Amino acid sequence: MATHDAAGEGMTSPAATDGRGRGRRAALSFVFSIALIVLDQVTKQLALHHLSTSENVPVLGRFLSLRLFFNSGATLGLGAAHTWVISLFACAACVLLGWCVLRTDSTAWSLTAALALAGAAGNLLDRIVYSTGFLNGRVVDFLNYGWSIGNVADIYLTLAAIIAIILLLCSVPFNGQKDAGQDDDAHDGTAVDDHARQGGAR
Repeated sequence: MATHDAAGEGMTSPAATDGRGRGRRAALSFVFSIALIVLDQVTKQLALHHLSTSENVPVLGRFLSLRLFFNSGATLGLGAAHTWVISLFACAACVLLGWCVLRTDSTAWSLTAALALAGAAGNLLDRIVYSTGFLNGRVVDFLNYGWSIGNVADIYLTLAAIIAIILLLCSVPFNGQKDAGQDDDAHDGTAVDDHARQGGAR
């Protein structure tokens, strides 16, 4: 009995192992997100110091140039008259994306959510830091594509959306480990039933 108890104490339950794995995955994803936010903010500060609102700096001909622009709205300037509403939606999005990072068992989904979180938080920081009222600050844009002007945070959001679509098309589960565990339980249940039937036949 003593030997059995010692062995039991040394064993780690699958739930505890999954919990630690999820915690490490979430921690790395949040560090990844913070690094991306810092990069976004650094590029915006460089734009504020070296670019103007009246001059384009060519980079890739007519496809890309650098020009400073302050956006009160969302994508393509939509909702410029209701900046605080957009800011509240951005706050809710950050909370939801942070929850996704914490809850998913998939590394791919965790990093994708962290990428989207960096984009949403990067632009939200602008609305907070440069606000003159309630969450009415303008986002610093400087990447001029001709038809639209954006920033690095917008690139994060676009990439996250594309990756999420790919994961959905490839049927990558949001909680892969849980699904695997359920499959194992189903397999164990089938094995027990088979054993019971064999015992009855004897």
